Amino acid sequence: MLQAIGLTKSYGDHTALKPLDLEIGVGEIFCLLGANGAGKTTTINLFLDFIRPSGGEARIDGKKVADNPRETRRVTAYIPERVSLYENLTGLENLAYFSELAGVSRSRKDYLDLLEGAGLKPDFADKPVSGYSKGMRQKVAVATALARDAKVMLLDEPTSGLDPKAAGELSAGLMRLKERGVTVLMATHDLFRARETGTRVGIMKHGSLVADLATEGISASDLETVYLDHMHD
Repeated sequence: MLQAIGLTKSYGDHTALKPLDLEIGVGEIFCLLGANGAGKTTTINLFLDFIRPSGGEARIDGKKVADNPRETRRVTAYIPERVSLYENLTGLENLAYFSELAGVSRSRKDYLDLLEGAGLKPDFADKPVSGYSKGMRQKVAVATALARDAKVMLLDEPTSGLDPKAAGELSAGLMRLKERGVTVLMATHDLFRARETGTRVGIMKHGSLVADLATEGISASDLETVYLDHMHD
């Protein structure tokens, strides 16, 4: 579902992403770990066509992103570190607006069910998002991905600034997406959530993917050890 083939990005003499070869299958949750500047956000941005590659290609659902930006965006949902919603609209109104912008129209009950399915308490659906926490805003974004039947979800540092309860609720939302066959690529600093939520974990350093680990059978402490070993190399 997500594929990088010799994908690179340079800015002048600085190489932000060295040749990356990566395949992420349907329903996988792949978590990218690494320090700031390791290449995590660059990778996400290349899949989103926010920036163009210097070499190689990013593919979503078999299509080259740089050549098919509209088609690939149609099947892709994105949750940035800060989710942008219309402050004066309710959670339900934001969900309806962004869904209909993508050509999807559903009933009020469907939207309410989607919000509840994403973990938003029903009491908040009709309240303005100006009073929403970061975690609540993310739930509206997850519900929008569900409404649009997105095949791919890309997230950049989604647990930054979340308390443990909200981070756990986000993980639960991602697991619901996984159950629907959505492919997730998430850049994060959170080793614990990566181990808990991810099916695979990649470790990036200085623009290179230096490890690609299946989370099944690896403990959180083992993952931490591998991560720190790479950081100290």
